[in-house]
Amino acid sequence: MQKRWVKFGLALLGVTLVLAGCQSKPADKETLVKKPYEKSDYYLGTICTLRIYNKDKEAVLDKAFARIKKSENQATLTKSGSELDKINDNAGVKPVQVSKDMWPLMEKALHYSQESDGAFDMAIGAITDLWQIGLPGARVPAQAEIDQALPLVDYHDVVLNKAKRTVYLKKKGMRLDFGGIAKGYIADQVKQVFKENGVTSAVIDLGGNVIVMGHSPLEKNKPWTVGIQDPKKARGESVGTIKGRDISVVTAGIYEHYLKKDGHTYIYLFDRHTGYPYENNLASVTIISPKSVDGDALSNAVFNKGIVEGMQLINNKPKNIQAIMITKDNKIYLSNGLKKTFKLNQDSNYQVEKQLPTK
Repeated sequence: MQKRWVKFGLALLGVTLVLAGCQSKPADKETLVKKPYEKSDYYLGTICTLRIYNKDKEAVLDKAFARIKKSENQATLTKSGSELDKINDNAGVKPVQVSKDMWPLMEKALHYSQESDGAFDMAIGAITDLWQIGLPGARVPAQAEIDQALPLVDYHDVVLNKAKRTVYLKKKGMRLDFGGIAKGYIADQVKQVFKENGVTSAVIDLGGNVIVMGHSPLEKNKPWTVGIQDPKKARGESVGTIKGRDISVVTAGIYEHYLKKDGHTYIYLFDRHTGYPYENNLASVTIISPKSVDGDALSNAVFNKGIVEGMQLINNKPKNIQAIMITKDNKIYLSNGLKKTFKLNQDSNYQVEKQLPTK
């Protein structure tokens, strides 16, 4: 989400990029460098790394990080006083107007909450705030706490007013949590900054939400080769690869944020009906899509739905949205558009399944 090809300096959180591939249309008047302009910094609770391969575009890195910083202050709970905090603080009190930058994220979050029937629920915050998985205060809350929070988790109680650009949470104690969609949205904003400043070949890595722009910088007109994370191994170890250009690759998996307590492992994806992390046979879900915001939300929704229902959701999407699901018992399931293009590593102990399991 792979083998580590460090000689190219491209080992990423979640994917590996191999500079090889097949024919595609070249970009106009672009001059690429083999060694990218690169910058890393800590935002969004993770290390964010940006790489630009267009000559003389190093200054664009600072513009992109300024965009990340601004969005973090608007759309996440990692910064006190964010727009998301203001919405949560006024739950059951009054609607809160959000900025023009934030409004599309609100609409996307509600869309995927509705489409997935709550497998992705933008109002999951009352539960995630109890568990704090991935944060220093992570714990297993008491059942009484969970029972008290469950009625507050329901995207139906989120009211969006497009004309006034306001968000209202109907019940006191409700909390939005965009941990499953904000990084994808911000990654897309970074891509837009790059495009507006003439960048055509780049890698955007926001802690595992990865976008590759343009083609391979070492071979003219070649797409990137992206390695898909082995969920049972350290970051940088793949099970196989796909090829693409101008794509987002997002993975949700059991290897990321989790809590171990009394011999049990709790992952960071929650069932809004029980208040506990999901427990199924999936080890990871990777979504390939044009926009990272879609991949972010869908990776969470599909993981929660499981193999059969999750794959049905993806196979009903446009062809430019695909999925790779890996199970705990080393099986790989591919959406229809990847069955001929996903390449399993020769030394892999995983097996690509031709049929979905029975329910």
